[in-house]
Amino acid sequence: MKTGKLVLIGTIVVAVVIFWGLGGNEWLTLDALKTNRLALEQWISEHLVFALGLYGIAYVFVTALSLPGAAVMTLAGGAFFGNWYGLITVSIASTAGASLAFLIARFLLRDTLLNRYRTTIGKIDRGIEKDGVFYLATLRLVPVFPFFLINLAMGLTGMKLRTYALVSWIAMLPGTFVYVNAGTQLGQIQSTGDIVSADLLLSFALLGLFPLIAKFVVGFIRRRRVYAGWQKPEHFDYNLLVIGGGSAGLVSAYIAAAVKAKVALIEKHKMGGDCLNTGCVPSKALIRSAKAADTLRHANRYGLESVPVKGSFKNIMNRVKDVMAKVEPHDSPERYRKLGVDCISGEASFVSPWELEVRHNDGRTDRLTARGIIVATGGKPAMPPIPGLEDMQPLTSDNLWELQEQPERLLVLGGGPIGSELAHAFVRLGSKVTQVERGERLLPKEDADVALVVMKQFEADGIDVRLNHSASEFRIENGEKVAYCDHEGERVRIPFDQVLVAVGRAANTSGLNLERIGVDTLPNGTVPVEEDMSLRYPNVFACGDVAGPYQFTHAAAHQAWYAAVNGLFGQFKRFRVDYRVMPWVTFTSPEVARVGLSEAEAKDKGVAYEITRYGLDDLDRAIAESEDYGFIKVLTPPGKDKILGAVVVGTHAGEILAEFTLAMKHGLGLNKILGTIHPYPTWNESAKYAAGEWKRAHAPEGILKLLEKLHGWRRGKKSQSQQKKRKEVTTG
Repeated sequence: MKTGKLVLIGTIVVAVVIFWGLGGNEWLTLDALKTNRLALEQWISEHLVFALGLYGIAYVFVTALSLPGAAVMTLAGGAFFGNWYGLITVSIASTAGASLAFLIARFLLRDTLLNRYRTTIGKIDRGIEKDGVFYLATLRLVPVFPFFLINLAMGLTGMKLRTYALVSWIAMLPGTFVYVNAGTQLGQIQSTGDIVSADLLLSFALLGLFPLIAKFVVGFIRRRRVYAGWQKPEHFDYNLLVIGGGSAGLVSAYIAAAVKAKVALIEKHKMGGDCLNTGCVPSKALIRSAKAADTLRHANRYGLESVPVKGSFKNIMNRVKDVMAKVEPHDSPERYRKLGVDCISGEASFVSPWELEVRHNDGRTDRLTARGIIVATGGKPAMPPIPGLEDMQPLTSDNLWELQEQPERLLVLGGGPIGSELAHAFVRLGSKVTQVERGERLLPKEDADVALVVMKQFEADGIDVRLNHSASEFRIENGEKVAYCDHEGERVRIPFDQVLVAVGRAANTSGLNLERIGVDTLPNGTVPVEEDMSLRYPNVFACGDVAGPYQFTHAAAHQAWYAAVNGLFGQFKRFRVDYRVMPWVTFTSPEVARVGLSEAEAKDKGVAYEITRYGLDDLDRAIAESEDYGFIKVLTPPGKDKILGAVVVGTHAGEILAEFTLAMKHGLGLNKILGTIHPYPTWNESAKYAAGEWKRAHAPEGILKLLEKLHGWRRGKKSQSQQKKRKEVTTG
C-alpha cells in the first residue's frame, strides 16, 4: 500500500480514537444537548461568529469520518443558531463533510477495485456518467438511505467531485431544513424519531420521485431540441423502414413483420448483403474446396495413397456460385414478401428523420414515411491509398468471386481474419501465396500463442508470410507486377500476378444524405450510435457493419434485434445492446475461435485471471482423425470457475466454442461443464477435459490428504513400525 494511503488511514484511526476517548459519542446525544442547552446558548450569544465557525468545523469532522451524531448536530444548529444561520451553516458543512468522505473513499479504495473489477467498475461509471445526477439526487432526497453510505459508495464511482458536491448540496436542503427547524423546538423532541413521522417519510419518498420526473423532462426537452426545425408527419406509410438487405436489415425486417408491423425493406443491389454474395457463404465454400485438396494431397495421414491435386479452378468457382444459389432463397425477396415485408429495389436517402426519398431501380422516385427508420447498409473492403495500387486492378472480397483463372502468384495484403482465410485457401489450391502484414504477427487481435500456431501451419503449407512489412508502392516493371514494402529500414521487392487487398472494411454511407439530418460519420467510417442503437434521433437507428464495432454477421443480427424492437416499441421501453458475450471464428486451418477476454485484453484492462490449458493432441477424437493439434485456453478469476474468456485453436474450434459461449451467457462455470455428460468420442469432449484441468489444478490438497489417511485406515493399513516389524519377522 502506498505511503499516502497509510498516512491517511493512520490519521483517521487516530481521529476516531480521540473522538471516542474524549467521550464525543456521549456529547453528541439528544440528552446531552438538552442538559447543556442553557450554558451553550449563553456562550454562543457572546461568541456568535466563533461559535458558528467551530460548529461548522465539528460538523465537517463528524460527517467526513462518518461518526455518529450528525442528526443531533443538525438539531443543535436550529436550537442554537436559528433557522437561517443554522440552515446555511449545516448545508455548507454537511456538503463539505460529505465531499471529504467521498474523496477519502475514492483515494483509499477506487484504485484497488479498478484493478480487480475493471470491467464492472467501467459499466458502473458509464451509468453514473449518464444518470448519476438523478440517482444521487433521489438518494439524497429520501432520508431512509444512510448518508454516510451514499458518500462512500459514490466515492468509488467516476462521478466528478463538483457534480457530487453541487447535487448533494441542493438535494440535502429539504431534509436539512426539516431537522434544523425541528431543532428550534428542541424541548418538545424526545427522540430523533419524533422528527421524521410516517407522513413526513412519505413526503420525502414522493420528493424522491422528483429526480426521475426531472429525468423524464430532460429527455423530453432533448427530444424536442433534436427535432427542432422538423415537421413530423401526421400519418405514416409504414411503422418501420429498413435501408439495406444484408444480415442486419433482413433480421430487422423479419422481426417487424413477425410482430405484424408494416415494414418495407429497401435494397439497391442483391438481397443477402455481403454475407451471401461476397463474404461468409462464398469464402467458406472456397475454404471447403481447399480443405478437400489438402486432404487429397496428404491422404497418407489416413493410410491412403497421397495423390497430386488436379482440378479446374473454374469448376471450383462454379461450385462456389452453386452454393450461393442454394442459400439465396433464404434471403430472397419472394420469401420476405411472404413474411409480410414490402421489398423495394432502389436506393434510399434521408429527407427528414421520418421520411426517405427512394429512387427505384426502374427509374421512379417517390417518398416514404415511417415512425422508425433503420440504416443497415453494411460495409465494403477498405482500399489503402498506396501509390500504384489502383493500377493493379486489385482483388477484394467483393470482386474475388468473379475469378475464372487461378493466380499463380498471389500477394495478400493484410494478416487479419479475411486475409488469412483467403491466403490459406489459395495456397492449398495450388497458388504461390505471399502474405504481407505490417504488424508483428498474424491475427493481431488474438493472443501471441494463438497467432503462432496459425503462423506455423501457414509456413508448413507454403505461405511466404512477411511480418513487419508495410506496402509502400506498386509498379509494373518489364511487364511484371511488383510491390515494394518497407521492412526494418529496407525496401523489399515482391513480384506477383494478382494482389488481394484485405486490410479492413469501411461503412457504406454514401448516398444516404445523412448530412441532411445532421449525422456525421466517425473517423473509422461508421455512424455514431447510442446504446439503444439510435442514430441522433430517438426514431432513427443503425445496425450491422455501418454501425460497428464488430464486423460479423452474427453481431449484425444481434444489433438488429435491438434496433427493430426499439424502433417499434421504444416509446414504451428501450433496450440497450449487450456485447458481453460476443464470439467469433477465423476459418483458417486450424480454426481460431474466441469469446470474451483474451489474455492480452485481460492484462491491458488490469483484470486478475488464471489460465487453464488443454491440448487437443490429448483428445481421442482428434487423434482418430489425425487432427491432433491445437489447444483450448480458458481465463478464469483466481480461484474461481467463472469463465472470463475462452479461445479454441484447432479443427472444429467454432463448434467447440459454442459450449463456452453458452456457459458465459448464462453464468455457468467450468464445474457445470465438467458435470455435464458429453458423448464419446466427440470433439466437444475437449470442453469437459479443459474444465477437468481447472478442477485438477484447484483440488483441495489438505482434504485429499485426510481422505488418503481415512481410506488407509478403513482398509486396515498398519503403521510403518508395525509393517517393518512384520517384514523382519517374515524375512527372519
